[in-house]
Amino acid sequence: MEPSKDKQESSDSEGGSKGKMTLSLALVTLISAFGSSFQYGYNVSVINSPAPYMQDFYNKTYTDRHGVFMDKNFQTLLWSLTVSMFPLGGFFGSLMVGPLVNNCGRKGTLLINNLFSIVAAVLMGTSEIAKTFEVIILSRVIMGIYAGLASNVVPMFLGEMAPKNLRGAIGVVPQLFITIGILIAQILGLNSILGNVEGWPVLLGLTGIPSVIQLLTLPFFPESPRYLLIQKGNEDQARQALQRLRGWDDVDDEIEEMRLEDQSEKEEGQLSVLTLCTFRGLRWQLISIVVMMMGQQLSGVNAVFYYADRIFQSAGVETNNVQYVTVSIGAINVVMTCLAVFIVESLGRRILLLAGFGLCCGSCAVLTLALNLQNTVSWMSYLSIVCVILYIIGHAIGASPIPFVMITEMFLQSSRPAAFMVGGSVHWLCNFAVGLLFLYMEAGLGAYSFLIFCAICLITMVYIFFVVPETKNKTFMEINRIMAKRNKVEIQTEKEELMDIHTIPAGQAEKKKEISNSDL
Repeated sequence: MEPSKDKQESSDSEGGSKGKMTLSLALVTLISAFGSSFQYGYNVSVINSPAPYMQDFYNKTYTDRHGVFMDKNFQTLLWSLTVSMFPLGGFFGSLMVGPLVNNCGRKGTLLINNLFSIVAAVLMGTSEIAKTFEVIILSRVIMGIYAGLASNVVPMFLGEMAPKNLRGAIGVVPQLFITIGILIAQILGLNSILGNVEGWPVLLGLTGIPSVIQLLTLPFFPESPRYLLIQKGNEDQARQALQRLRGWDDVDDEIEEMRLEDQSEKEEGQLSVLTLCTFRGLRWQLISIVVMMMGQQLSGVNAVFYYADRIFQSAGVETNNVQYVTVSIGAINVVMTCLAVFIVESLGRRILLLAGFGLCCGSCAVLTLALNLQNTVSWMSYLSIVCVILYIIGHAIGASPIPFVMITEMFLQSSRPAAFMVGGSVHWLCNFAVGLLFLYMEAGLGAYSFLIFCAICLITMVYIFFVVPETKNKTFMEINRIMAKRNKVEIQTEKEELMDIHTIPAGQAEKKKEISNSDL
């Protein structure tokens, strides 16, 4: 039976390799990424520029209500909540991914998700008129839930729609739009545009516009063909969706590959997070996404952005001009992520991950040295600037975009939603932890904080080098077989092993016991 499967896979490889970027695929990619991922980036940085004006509003509102000025500690607490509720909401959003994508579909989840964004945008935009700062904090939670769903569902949706030879490039597009969202928020947040006392409610409220556009346009595009065939069992709709996305009628190879995947996991249904965490057949996939997601968030990207203003000031940049420097760093981030879209299919995922984390690791090490010596050696401040730019480049080409691509590729249809829930939860919890702990780290360790980030980047890089395989231009089943060897399960896929439980003769009870133990 093995040779026929290998033959089928090779025919899949030949048939699937001709996938091209059609207008329909390009539009659904852009609409999904602009309508969802863009807002994640926008809301990450939107409150940075108008922070002083928003804090004044908090104080003024409190004074109008109570007749006394707000206590300084209470104001710090409120602002900390305003910042930290976003990643906390993201964590809760990640927990909703599995139930929503399995019941409402990938496209359906994105459409429902827009309601969170529109409600939050209206609340934030009208908060000043309503004279209430509480709704801003509530809206940050709602936007966090929105971003938590968007950051997981968009890569899943696009990864399932893309032909295998474009899956990496299309998978990086959501991260590209996250960086564009950050940049647009930085530009609009300039003092001369909306980062001022009159403009900040408009700046916060603008986040609803991409959601309205997505709500109006996405219904005209197809649902994920894999979801339609494997989870809904509707081959006709899946075939129609594929024909529209590929731009030709002959999609038999891809349908056949989906059928193979469907048969291999027929008995099992959808894996829960608990089953995923205890299932031996997916052990290394799960460890890999947890390591990559922790590495992505704990590698110090927030700290580098936090330090950037001071680093540029120490190099002689005027305080008033630092905001333009922040925008320029945002622009570098966009350009390098855009480069990743074009090179991920030629260089592969592993190279970008290793190069990205390697650059971040080296930059953090040299930055520690430069920050400690900049008062004694005059040119060290310029070396700090080079380190910041190299760090941003490293994160943009590998550490930021590729882990989400890998979650899509390392799991089959039945385990993918649970994998995104785990990966997304780790992503947002680490984001929340860094935001909470970094100020204490910075106060206690100063520039030596970057040595911790350097070590985390190094550990992640070593793990990727030894464990994570190259997934470029492979079908989901082929990737599954590579990981099956790593997990020391038979080279039929682990899902087929589960299916075989019901047909194993009594003499093979020992094998049955091993499988059921690893699953349950």
